[in-house]
Amino acid sequence: MSSHLATGHEEADSRRWWALAVIAIAQLMIVLDITIVNIALPSAQRDLGITDADRQWVITAYTLAFGGLLLLGGRLGDLFGRKRVFTIGLLGFALASALGGAAVSPAMLFGARALQGAFGALLAPSALGLLSTTFSNPKERSTAFGIFGAIAGGGAAIGFIAGGLLTEYLNWRWCLFVNTPIAVVTAFAAFSVLKRDHIAKGRRIRLDLPGAVLGCGGLLAIVFGTSEAVTRGWSDALVIGSLVLGVALLAVFVLVEKRSAHPLLPIHIVAERNRGGAALSVGLAMVGMFGLFLFLTYYMQAIKHFSPVVSGISFLPMTGAIVLSSTGIAARLMTRVPSRNLITPGLLLAAGGMAWLTQMKVDSPWAAMVLPSVLLIGFGMGLVFMPSMSLATLGVAPNEAGAASATINSAQQVGGSFGTALLNTIAASATATWLATRAASDPLVQARGAVHGYVAATWVAMGVLLAAALVAFLMIDHRPEPGEATAVPGAAGAETAAGAETAVPVRAVDGRPSPRAAAAADVRANVRPPAESRAEAGAERPPAD
Repeated sequence: MSSHLATGHEEADSRRWWALAVIAIAQLMIVLDITIVNIALPSAQRDLGITDADRQWVITAYTLAFGGLLLLGGRLGDLFGRKRVFTIGLLGFALASALGGAAVSPAMLFGARALQGAFGALLAPSALGLLSTTFSNPKERSTAFGIFGAIAGGGAAIGFIAGGLLTEYLNWRWCLFVNTPIAVVTAFAAFSVLKRDHIAKGRRIRLDLPGAVLGCGGLLAIVFGTSEAVTRGWSDALVIGSLVLGVALLAVFVLVEKRSAHPLLPIHIVAERNRGGAALSVGLAMVGMFGLFLFLTYYMQAIKHFSPVVSGISFLPMTGAIVLSSTGIAARLMTRVPSRNLITPGLLLAAGGMAWLTQMKVDSPWAAMVLPSVLLIGFGMGLVFMPSMSLATLGVAPNEAGAASATINSAQQVGGSFGTALLNTIAASATATWLATRAASDPLVQARGAVHGYVAATWVAMGVLLAAALVAFLMIDHRPEPGEATAVPGAAGAETAAGAETAVPVRAVDGRPSPRAAAAADVRANVRPPAESRAEAGAERPPAD
């Protein structure tokens, strides 16, 4: 028997890095699919006859479905096994990408993008869960999560460049078609190298369908109402009704989750000030960031007449600044200074970059206008992302780490969805108002009107980033403690659980219980004692996956 166990252990060890490659490819596909379509959007708009008011749905349909269904996707992985859900997500993503590339109408493209987002919501939480269970050794786990994080940060750059190359030398449809063979091959590889983790029916938790319907429905109603304001105006009955319905559904969602035995989103996760503050700050930051991608793409291609390839390359300084700031500055300081001392200045830097962009004109040079602004925004957001992601799972019980991770991801995607819809509405309305009193047939006047709309939306994005900075400063009060420098994403809860019974509560310098003491209390309230676990040692377990 011992030789059999050893063989199995060696086999698992020999395949874990292949498993990391499969998980990393899936994560890369999810991340780059947002930016790769941004570069292709002007070409797709011309080809399919998409209006300026509706063009944002190419982005919003994906991000809204992705963000709205992330919590549900994570729970489905708990119910049916992450390997199975991960593989289904890959195959579904491949099919949706093929449908989008073959789109013959705006509605078909929007629908395909929504399907991509839905299957992406299956992939993302399952990928993170598989990564966590595959790497248990602390050193290897840190390496694996570092690679995972680097891919998440660099995926945007790859998307911009790949989108430019495919659009310019083939056509925009290949920005979607390219996912299909990659996803299919990755799905077959996942079936071979990932460990089976099927969950037996008797051990499955109930699915919170009312919460899923209410949460996603509320978010969809709000984004739909915001988007319709472009053509109908903010006082239209449909717009007001959609916004009111969305707020009402989200309010009912909170009430349902408070009373649910197995909530899709445990309310206490976001009620804790640091986790809630981090999620809210990131969500507000994404409102401005996603709008920025949309407007700068059109500014460079439609106003400055850059090619898709040059437009993609023009975003690289921002991506480089994010990676440099997050890995070179935030990663070194987040275990030494209070979290808000990174997040708040980062949001203020990003707001300063937006303020710079409000001065852009039709003839503004890229090097003097766009480059400084994207560098400021990139450096600022690099200070925001890493500490916010760390706070999202800090002190969370092991059995709720997935929900906490999905919450911060949902905040990102929903903020991006709402921001794209809101800022596109503002830009289109400002442009229409400006052109109404001028000779709109003159191409130069049209260009100035478009830039006027971009500037109006950028002012709003700057205001949202300033609001995010205020939220971070007032809500986030986490101070680092010794030992956090060696923590890895998703492992805080597990480490706390191991020492929950023996740890001595440590007080923070301001007299409040430290995050470690709060984490211990949280774990004791949610994790069964060892004696109870031993009592079940001989109970029937689900088959190894």
